[in-house]
Amino acid sequence: MIQAIGINKAFGNLQVLKDVSLAVEPGQIISIVGPSGAGKTTLLQILGTLERPDNGSLSLNQTSVDKMGDRQLSAFRNQHIGFIFQFHQLLPEFTAQENVMMPAMIAGTSFKSAQTRASELLTNLGLSHRIGAKPSTLSGGEQQRVAVARALMNKPALILADEPSGNLDSANARELHELFFRLRDQTGQTFVIVTHNDELAQMADRKITMVDGRITHES
Repeated sequence: MIQAIGINKAFGNLQVLKDVSLAVEPGQIISIVGPSGAGKTTLLQILGTLERPDNGSLSLNQTSVDKMGDRQLSAFRNQHIGFIFQFHQLLPEFTAQENVMMPAMIAGTSFKSAQTRASELLTNLGLSHRIGAKPSTLSGGEQQRVAVARALMNKPALILADEPSGNLDSANARELHELFFRLRDQTGQTFVIVTHNDELAQMADRKITMVDGRITHES
C-alpha cells in the first residue's frame, strides 16, 4: 500500500526528515510515535501527498506519485486517501451529512448518491439521529465520528490520521480506537496513525518510533 524510500524534507535550514524509508502492507494499522518535533506529522503529510519530499520516492496503492502534477495529485488524493485530524476540521455552517458529502461532491459524484452514502456512513457510525445537526451541537466524540465518516466517503484504500483522539476524553478515545480496528476488519483499509496515545500505539499491528527525523525503532 505504501512504499517510501529515502524520504528527505527540510524547511529552510531545518532538516525535518532524514532518509526515511517505510513499507506498509494493505490492511495494516500502523502507529507512528515519538517526541514533538520528531517529524511524524511531516511524514504523514508527505504520505498523504499534502507535502512533496525534497528527494526520495513514494508509491501509494501501487501508483508512483512522484511525478504527478498538482491537479493530478489532488484527484488521486481525493479518490485514494482519507484524512482524520485531531481537530475534526468540520465546516461549521454545514450539517453532519453535508460535511461528510464534501469529498464526494469534489469528486463529481451526484448529489443524491453522495447524500445516500453519507447517510449510510453516519448511520453505521451510530449517528443516524445527528445527520442534520451542525458541528457546534455535536459532542467531541460525535464530531470526530463525523470526521471519520467524511474520510471514508470515497472508499479510499488508505486512511491517514494525525492525533485523531488527542482532543477526546478517555472513553471517547477508546471508542474511536476500537472503531478504527472494526473498520479495518470490515473494509480492509490501511491506517497510518500518528499518536501520543500509548494505548492506541500498542493496539496497532506495527508501532514505528521516530526521533529527530529518523525511524529509530519498530515493533
